[in-house]
Amino acid sequence: MRILHTSDWHLGRAFHRVNMLGAQSEFIGHLVATVSEHAVDAVVVAGDVYDRAVPPLAAVELFDDALHRLAGLGVPTVMISGNHDSARRLGVGAGLIDRAGIHLRTEPSACGTPVVLADAFGDVAFYGLPYLEPALVKDEFAVERAGHETVLAAAMDRVRADLAARPPGTRSVVLAHAFVTGGEPSDSERDITVGGVAAVPAGVFDGVDYVALGHLHGCQTLTGRVRYSGSPLAYSFSEAGHRKSMWLVDLAADGTVTAERLDCPVPRPLARIRGTLEDLLADPALTVHEDAWVEATLTDPVRPPDPMARLTDRFPHTLSLVFDPDRAPDDPDVSYARRLAGRTDRQIAEDFVAHVRGAGPDEHELAVLGEAFDAVRADGAVREVAR
Repeated sequence: MRILHTSDWHLGRAFHRVNMLGAQSEFIGHLVATVSEHAVDAVVVAGDVYDRAVPPLAAVELFDDALHRLAGLGVPTVMISGNHDSARRLGVGAGLIDRAGIHLRTEPSACGTPVVLADAFGDVAFYGLPYLEPALVKDEFAVERAGHETVLAAAMDRVRADLAARPPGTRSVVLAHAFVTGGEPSDSERDITVGGVAAVPAGVFDGVDYVALGHLHGCQTLTGRVRYSGSPLAYSFSEAGHRKSMWLVDLAADGTVTAERLDCPVPRPLARIRGTLEDLLADPALTVHEDAWVEATLTDPVRPPDPMARLTDRFPHTLSLVFDPDRAPDDPDVSYARRLAGRTDRQIAEDFVAHVRGAGPDEHELAVLGEAFDAVRADGAVREVAR
């Protein structure tokens, strides 16, 4: 069976104020053409179809267009909800849409109920594991401690139990939206850390033939059977080095997996440039970036006048301007933002405790802080769904 694996469309998302709906529509067209050109048997979309729980109307219309075009091909499609989606909204009409060959899997309780497709060699069971917010699904999976690994492990127990009851030789594909150990994140993914731990081991998914992952925006191979497709478009300058693509996966009769990367259309290249303003305006080596979306980091010790206007004279698609003066680490003018760079909200809170008290939080206090941050994020997820 030939499977096209994609994820993280983030329909409705902008890129530094640039409306991306045109590029997203172009990607949908490319996806449909790829399905026909490569004789794809099934499409899997591993979550984050939308960029937010209540997407703009134009994004909903684009999704509707994608559903009609995929259904028109007569090629089955399996989709799950991600952490940016409202599972309940995305799942509206799932039963009816299912009849058109578009299978939306947004209910945690249905993790062990697959979409079963067949080829010349027998059945392939597709299990959809939507994003599982630990605090919201721990009762469904009867786990004592709400954590990503525990709820995913419980969901996979249901998958393996169902698979064991099927005829010998039934092949299996799992769609999941999670941060799996070994994956490389970027700046554009929403934090899903619970209890200070975001990643789950790839071994959680043992026992199935292929795992189609979503959440991380870079295309990555964790094992021969566990892969991220990444997002089809870049949504932050941290993705400037990404090659945006989809996985074309061939699942053999014996469950052997072979995969090929297929490139996605690039609306405009990204470039991150760094130096003093005068150097950036004069350096001939930067000519190649004059048509790119640019993030410019200025290292001038004193902020120069009208930097954005002067940069856009040479780089008309400059979208982000960062000031990072070259100074010694002990310079008192080193910015607060630089000191906080790369630190999580929880780490910043721990630093604050240490600053005001003279000593960091003890084990009990660390647990309280962790629970507080987890509760705030879970409450935010509930509020988004309820909007």
